[in-house]
Amino acid sequence: MDVVGLYDVDEDLCEEDQGVRVWRLRRAEMPLTRFLRNGWKATRKLHKLQGEGLELVEGQENAFAAIGPVPGVAKVVRMNGGHHFFAVTLGKKPKLWRAWQEKRSFEQADAICAVSRYVAEVTRELLGLGDMDIPILPNPVDVSVFRPMPDIPEEPGLIVFAGTVCRKKGLEPLIRSMETVLREVPEARLVVAGRDQAEPGVGSFREYLLGLMPPAVRRAVSFLGPVAHHELPELYARAQVCVFPSFMESQGIVFVEAMAMGKALVAPGIPPVLEMLEDEVQALVCDPHDPETIAAGLIRCLRDAELRRRLGAQGRQRAVERFSTEVLLEKNLAFYRQVLEQKAGRHAAA
Repeated sequence: MDVVGLYDVDEDLCEEDQGVRVWRLRRAEMPLTRFLRNGWKATRKLHKLQGEGLELVEGQENAFAAIGPVPGVAKVVRMNGGHHFFAVTLGKKPKLWRAWQEKRSFEQADAICAVSRYVAEVTRELLGLGDMDIPILPNPVDVSVFRPMPDIPEEPGLIVFAGTVCRKKGLEPLIRSMETVLREVPEARLVVAGRDQAEPGVGSFREYLLGLMPPAVRRAVSFLGPVAHHELPELYARAQVCVFPSFMESQGIVFVEAMAMGKALVAPGIPPVLEMLEDEVQALVCDPHDPETIAAGLIRCLRDAELRRRLGAQGRQRAVERFSTEVLLEKNLAFYRQVLEQKAGRHAAA
């Protein structure tokens, strides 16, 4: 397997990671020509890989906008939530240039799939995809890595958030909820793991959030910055409850990771998340825009050990049965085989 991407590197690089070759192609810098130059460079790499047996290439929503023809290679768009999707679902207007790239990319695709039914149907409507078949193939989690760790004790009052420190992840309502949480559970602490992102009008979102906090909340909140993926299981294991109050997700891999760890979870009542879990079964569902409903879920979990145990056990079962690598690997392989057979059939008919 090969992964090809454009990066801000001094020269083209190839690294191997567990049998996967990662090609880091140097990104063009000239603003007026970089779109075409980057597309040409990626297309040329695909032609070379085709000579080594490449049959299928997959990318996100805008991946094929500048990719030229690669005869005999099937192109698959996997919808993880593109520009159209997040702009519209977060109440914004799509930007013309990015919107055009997505539309062109879909036009190049031989097949498409999506990580959730919601992202599939919203994107279908926004891009006018008609009755095109869109298989639903969620992103998987390695449940042998993200697993219950009874040898690591939970820390009383510890709440864990993992994800980019940005507005759409619901961190502002979460921070505002902490005053209520601390009144009811004085030992509560919130740990935020993830890289900071600049937001229009405010700059660093971490600094913006720090400015919202009264002294008592500031003492109870820690920002860890980026945390390596292999370090997340231990962080989750220490938590009494995980919370990810996103305003919107296409799927949200952190929800599955926390469930696989057997952790109590406070999750937003947004359609993609409700495809994965049920309120009061695998998680407590909140309104991500309402600090009080976030606080209510956190307080219940922190106070009730039996509730944490029940949510965690049912979350683990759901993650293993529906989102494990073993289960979804076979579904993905079957999808790829079908795409290749259909492309071969169309080629033969032509």
